[in-house]
Amino acid sequence: MIAFLIPLILSNALQSVGQLVGSIVVGRWIGVEALAAISAFFPLFFLVISFVIGIGSGSAILIGQAYGARNEEKLKAVVGTTLTFTVILGIVLAVLGGIFTEDILLLIGTPSNIIDISVHYARIMFWSLPFLFLYAVYTTFMRGTGDSKTPFYFLIVSTALNLILLPVLIFGWIGLPKLGLYGAAYANLVSTIVTFIAMLWYLRWKKHPLQFDASVRRHLGMDREMLKLLLRLGIPSSISMILVSLSEIAVIIFVNRFGSDATAAYGAGNQVASYVQMPAISLGMTVSVLGAQSIGAGQLDRLKQVIRVGIMLNYIIGAIIIIPVYLFSEHILSWFITSSDTLDIAHRLLMITLWSYLIFGHTQIYGATMRSSGTVLWPTVFNIVSIWCVEVPVAYVLSYHTSLGIEGIWIGYPAAFIASFILVYSYYRFSWKKKQITRLVH
Repeated sequence: MIAFLIPLILSNALQSVGQLVGSIVVGRWIGVEALAAISAFFPLFFLVISFVIGIGSGSAILIGQAYGARNEEKLKAVVGTTLTFTVILGIVLAVLGGIFTEDILLLIGTPSNIIDISVHYARIMFWSLPFLFLYAVYTTFMRGTGDSKTPFYFLIVSTALNLILLPVLIFGWIGLPKLGLYGAAYANLVSTIVTFIAMLWYLRWKKHPLQFDASVRRHLGMDREMLKLLLRLGIPSSISMILVSLSEIAVIIFVNRFGSDATAAYGAGNQVASYVQMPAISLGMTVSVLGAQSIGAGQLDRLKQVIRVGIMLNYIIGAIIIIPVYLFSEHILSWFITSSDTLDIAHRLLMITLWSYLIFGHTQIYGATMRSSGTVLWPTVFNIVSIWCVEVPVAYVLSYHTSLGIEGIWIGYPAAFIASFILVYSYYRFSWKKKQITRLVH
């Protein structure tokens, strides 16, 4: 698990490095309004990519089970169908997002002083969706076979390209036009396309089982039965991610009421929180992949070991990250925030929420275990309930109807994590566990 987990954690960390450096450059050298523009768009972008995250998680389950059972034909069928569906989805969302960007940003209450730059930035990101989707699902395929190293190596390439292009495009170095905030979006797009092409070439050169060869091309298209199975597994995860992102849109509406300083603080706090929750998300992916392989091979004892080690690693790794962030949060936030008011708001966000990511990670382990067997509906339901019946109401009531103000919004996060843990663990302990053990034994 550690051999799989370490490249995965590093991959997730590197994936955020470009965003973090971009936020530092934008926040310190362009200004708080530019950072607020990125922050205002983030929940909307997360909503859009939720579709492909869900489909990717469904394909990872199928690939893990096929790989565990050594069924290469099914593996290639999953790849072909997923690629076709992903391309169509990416094009549709890019077109719709590009057309309705301004309407959506106005709908969620984006402050008027940042609406123009937010719209321009958002359209560039929408146009890049087909390429981002393809790159994302292909890395998911490889991890489904237990290969977390190859995606990590190529993410190093992508991140390096992004970091090189970031100042070049933002500040207009070496004779290129000065793009300002929009240079961050173009740097991300170019680095993703170049890395994806290089990765396909590498897989072909190494004769990797997932290389884009004739056997994969033969399965391109909409295999009806495979698509049904993929959607049955992927849609609940997509719905969960969509509703999570909609809740973030609701939260950003609450935050926007407090002005652009609060919007920028929300984005800065989320940047730091994304690193804190990274081990939990990585462990969830690890448990899902290795759990699916264990179930595909019919190995009950291995499945139990995967769960136990996953829980242990969640608390060890989580504590190693959370404690230093608590101690040095103001210094970390000052990397990309210069306004004292914005810094104070972001600091309070982290103080209230950081500890609860340990509970979030524990919940991820149980949810991932259930999803690895194909049980995706109930973890999705519990996640939706905890967010929309706990987080959003708590954030609204405490921020609108008490003296807590914006701090009431931040309290909604730990409240939702606790509720989700209670629901998921109860179902895992008293229903799923008994059914799955009986099925594997027989």
